[in-house]
Amino acid sequence: MLAYSSYGPDSGCTPKIGYVKLNEAVVWQGSWCGSFSNHRGVNVLLVDPFNCLVLESHRFDTCVSGARATELSSYLRSLNYGSVVVGVTADEPQWHLSNALPTLRLVGVEVADVRYRGSFAFIIEKGYPTKTALSKALTEEESHASPARVNAVITGMQSDVISRCSV
Repeated sequence: MLAYSSYGPDSGCTPKIGYVKLNEAVVWQGSWCGSFSNHRGVNVLLVDPFNCLVLESHRFDTCVSGARATELSSYLRSLNYGSVVVGVTADEPQWHLSNALPTLRLVGVEVADVRYRGSFAFIIEKGYPTKTALSKALTEEESHASPARVNAVITGMQSDVISRCSV
């Protein structure tokens, strides 16, 4: 199972923490004015759902440059069908996200309505957009009150063993 929460900053320095967990173990953390690095933008983790492991992770700082959004789009397009990806935003993901919006939409992540310092979190299985789990906090105010978060249990078959991965 994966459980994750995104975060956005505030005008002061009130600590905000975001995380991704696999089977209750934290595999990614970030914070605004906290003890973890600020992983601004869109963070994605490629997950092995059978062994419940993070295979790789990437940060695309879509606040700083449209080129990072293009890289996010290219990364998502390069994945094999059936790949499971967890995405979580931090600080400000929207400012230069437009280059990635069409690809995100194709995988079931419709976030064109997210405003400055809003947040979103998702779990996708590439090639199956109807399976996408998506949560959004559209504005900075919503993100402070209730940041985007998603919980899911991914089940599958590996050989003759049924696997369960909690996100």
